[in-house]
Amino acid sequence: MDLSPPPVKAAEWDRARLATFADGLLTSVRQFASPQHGRITLPGPEGGYGHAIDGLEGFTRTLLLAGFRLAGENGDDPLGLADWYAQGIAAGTDPNANEQERWVGINEHGQAKVEAASLALILDMTRPWIWDRLDARVQENVINYLAPVVGNTDYPINNWCWFRLVVQTFLKSVGGPHSLDDMRADLALHDTFARDGGWMSDGDERSYDHYAGWALHLYPPLWARMKGAEDLAAERGTIDRDRLDAFLGDALALVGADGSPLLQGRSLTYRFAAAAPYWVGALAEVPSHSPGLLRRAATRIVQHFADAGAPTSDGILTIGWHDQWRQIAQSYTGPSSPYWASKGLLGLALPANHPVWTAPSQPLPIESDTILRASQAPGWIISGTPDDGIVRVLNHGTDHACTGDDSGDSPLYARLGYSTATSPLLDDAGWASPDEQSVTLVDANGRASHRSGFDTLGVRIDGEPSSDTAVGVGATRVAAHWIDLASQQTLHGSGWTGQATPAGTLTVISLVRGAYEARLVRVDALASGVIAADATLRISGWPVVDGDGLTSTVTPALGSEATAGQLTRDNASPMGSPSRVPYLDYPVTPGTWTSSLVGLTRDTAAVDAAATATITIDPTSRQAHVTWPDGAATTTNLTDTI
Repeated sequence: MDLSPPPVKAAEWDRARLATFADGLLTSVRQFASPQHGRITLPGPEGGYGHAIDGLEGFTRTLLLAGFRLAGENGDDPLGLADWYAQGIAAGTDPNANEQERWVGINEHGQAKVEAASLALILDMTRPWIWDRLDARVQENVINYLAPVVGNTDYPINNWCWFRLVVQTFLKSVGGPHSLDDMRADLALHDTFARDGGWMSDGDERSYDHYAGWALHLYPPLWARMKGAEDLAAERGTIDRDRLDAFLGDALALVGADGSPLLQGRSLTYRFAAAAPYWVGALAEVPSHSPGLLRRAATRIVQHFADAGAPTSDGILTIGWHDQWRQIAQSYTGPSSPYWASKGLLGLALPANHPVWTAPSQPLPIESDTILRASQAPGWIISGTPDDGIVRVLNHGTDHACTGDDSGDSPLYARLGYSTATSPLLDDAGWASPDEQSVTLVDANGRASHRSGFDTLGVRIDGEPSSDTAVGVGATRVAAHWIDLASQQTLHGSGWTGQATPAGTLTVISLVRGAYEARLVRVDALASGVIAADATLRISGWPVVDGDGLTSTVTPALGSEATAGQLTRDNASPMGSPSRVPYLDYPVTPGTWTSSLVGLTRDTAAVDAAATATITIDPTSRQAHVTWPDGAATTTNLTDTI
């Protein structure tokens, strides 16, 4: 079997190497600071919220990293970080400062609420070296700047609850205004986001993404260490640590052998912020995962991006994934936004003698064995193959929507599959039409249906996950709908909106084993007025780009009338160009099962291997029999789904 490239168990960066990387980020941005350091505005087009917010983000997001460096070195400060950022704090909070320096107020723009939390967190973390050395006038200005959060209810119902809580916790510790009612309400709201397996949903929609790790699990342990949090944190006991501990079981399985995190969810330009939950797991001393394993996951993620071109040769984090690719941005993204990646360097806040730095390294799950997990909250079957180092997710529970919604599919959330080696198509066409990793009804005009708002029918593992015949099972029932898109869209990560027209009801089942998915599809019924002869059932596979060494296949296994095709699109992926997506078109026959074998592998013989697979469904016993490309045979009970 010819695998290219082979998986590499790379040497880890040690603390000194990570610190050098961090210091390079901090020194590289100084040239873009205002004269008194109040704002740091990185080069590039103005962000969606304007240059004033761009400058504020540049300051506060790099302040996070500066604070981690100071805390981890117990104030030892050869770069003069404390004085440099203290000068910026004095300028930014001065109500009489000029427009080059003054920070946008919390009541002037919502984004200031986000940035205020980073300021408060680091002022607490570095209290002896920054806050205690500010003169009384500057301290008063800081308190006055932060005070408008008290009683302010204009916060989105998502991870933003932590921004109000962290700020008020700091204010409480310095004798400033605060509201215990606000603080308890924010903690109670956070608890409503808790789901099975330690997962957190970023709001009341099915919003499962990296925010679970770099926000909703990051802030509780950091907040609990703040000077003003003692009483409230004590009341919570170990609930936040226990949730984080459970979540890390899935999170560790989602890191590719090359250190790549999953390419799914919004704000992907934050890149190695995805390392944050592993560091905070070590800080919180979670009981189930060794510090050496948590360190390996975190450092491999940072190394992955450093090796792939982030930051650029001049030390700047641009908008993109590996190198610059502006289409990955949301409407709130500006040139300084990528520096939330600082969260992925939280480990530097832990001193050199901390167990996260001294414990023996342990291999990632993908480096040790085949991965097959069912993650209940996001509705994911997680499948990892150590021979190629890829982790794949088959998605039957996440769409950044609620059951029954009829919005468009977000390519960041609603596709059937995501991986550590591929990206969904993120050009405008990718937002308008689910053309990859989807099951759609295509009308006579070429419109593909959307599935957001689906009913999830559950995910499970049949058999022992480590056995050769274990199969991951996930299923969805979809009220498929076509969308006439509105002319204006809000680009925050959710699917695009418009006028929905019912297309029909689909049942989609994924049987997952290794690099392959047996995808079973039935058109249960067509919507009123939809004629079967005027529509096509399309089953599309993984998007790959030229030169990535990946093979994407969709092979007919049940239903001989399939017509094969390939979609090709330029500039649709941060992984390269062009993107290529194989698909199969079937006639629409309501009530009849169709199945295809969908594969993503680095095996150059994958096309021939996939052609040997067979899939049959026995409607009487309600069982699916699959002979996989390697010759293994499995039988899956579909009673609960068909």
